[in-house]
Amino acid sequence: MRAAKLTAPETIELFDEPMIREPEAGEARVRVKAVGICGTDLHIFKGERSDVALPRVMGHELSGIVESVGSGVTHIKEGDHVVFDPVVSCGICKVCRSGHANVCADVKCFGVQMDGGFQDYIVVEAAKLYRIPEEIPFEEAALAEPFSVAANILTRTAATKEDRIVILGAGTIGLAILQAAKGMGASVLISDVEDTKLAIAKKFGADVTVNSKTEDLAGKAEEFAPGGADVLIDAVGIAPLTEQTVNLAAPTARVAVIGFDGKPMQLQPVVITKKELTLVGSRMNNGMFPKVVEWLESGCLDTAGMVTKSYPAEEIQQAFTDTLSDAASTVKTVIRF
Repeated sequence: MRAAKLTAPETIELFDEPMIREPEAGEARVRVKAVGICGTDLHIFKGERSDVALPRVMGHELSGIVESVGSGVTHIKEGDHVVFDPVVSCGICKVCRSGHANVCADVKCFGVQMDGGFQDYIVVEAAKLYRIPEEIPFEEAALAEPFSVAANILTRTAATKEDRIVILGAGTIGLAILQAAKGMGASVLISDVEDTKLAIAKKFGADVTVNSKTEDLAGKAEEFAPGGADVLIDAVGIAPLTEQTVNLAAPTARVAVIGFDGKPMQLQPVVITKKELTLVGSRMNNGMFPKVVEWLESGCLDTAGMVTKSYPAEEIQQAFTDTLSDAASTVKTVIRF
């Protein structure tokens, strides 16, 4: 079987590996069909993640076909088309037992701290696999994971259809949040510095799009939501933008913090206090795949519009290089196995 391994920064090699083992009790073997390249994968590719040991098989946004299951597995069977929740936790600590496995002290992401999906077959915990209709293309189904991140963010911010939502950043996560928010009936302003991505956002139903490089974001946001927005999300995940969300917030607004930026933020406590703002963290996803599968089944998501590039596994090195060189117009690159 083939396995694409990052062997050094900016170098991915395709290896011929022995066939992966049979699944044990509670496990399933999946033939991987499509894997999305995530922003995390790009950081790892560039050598920017000190917590990732090389060589590493990356890839955590995936879809595939169940090839075999171990004993005790009843919710899926051979031949089922599935998507995979990549959050791996200990399952026994107080945090996991309280229902928050995504923030377990030992939490890992498949394809980041352990080998992932850029290979022909994987053996994983069957409970993390969710069946999807066969008519959904594998390349589009691989987007279940980023949509699970969006679902988690909207759940953490208690977003409703009455809310006016401001999203900073029209990348994969920003556009996934946009689609999910519009699906619930909310009004959404989304900003970015690339007109190409803002055009996609408009196609996905954004009520207002703002090029924050050439337009007055604060002024546009005030027109969109006089007095401030109800939910604000920095979908890029960098300190300066997270700071900006607080200034655009209405009294009692909810602000999602999703970035892994290690730089300090400069926030005035008086603004948070006077407005009684709620700042919530959101990490990966916490049991959101059933909701996302419902979205996929209903056809309410434009998953095809999110896939801007697609490459066979043999061209994975080129796929990463092209995605980085054309970041302005690329939303999601998918690798086909």
